[in-house]
Amino acid sequence: MHNVQYWPIFLLESHQHAGCAGLRPYRPENSIFELGVHLLRPYWGRGLAEEAARAVINFAFEHVGAKALFAGHHPANSASQRLILKLGFRRTHEEFYAPTNLNHPSYVLEPASRS
Repeated sequence: MHNVQYWPIFLLESHQHAGCAGLRPYRPENSIFELGVHLLRPYWGRGLAEEAARAVINFAFEHVGAKALFAGHHPANSASQRLILKLGFRRTHEEFYAPTNLNHPSYVLEPASRS
């Protein structure tokens, strides 16, 4: 329906499944999608999240026609915050996330602000 999905992440050298990354509708009426990257714990800290996120960002702006991307993270997850900021997102607000019952820091990336 929105031409977005999550894709599996595999290591090139071993073909091990490391997680997934992709897009889901956030505000589809405005062509805004949510970026997500989820890695299995043994693969944290290897640069895979950044590599996957950059590929998804390029896909979103070049093939999906996204006007902007949204991303958020658990308030205690400083590694996700660093990654989101490194990717060029700017913090815009806090948004309640029901599964954690917390307000999560929330960010937006627009094509002109890509790093």
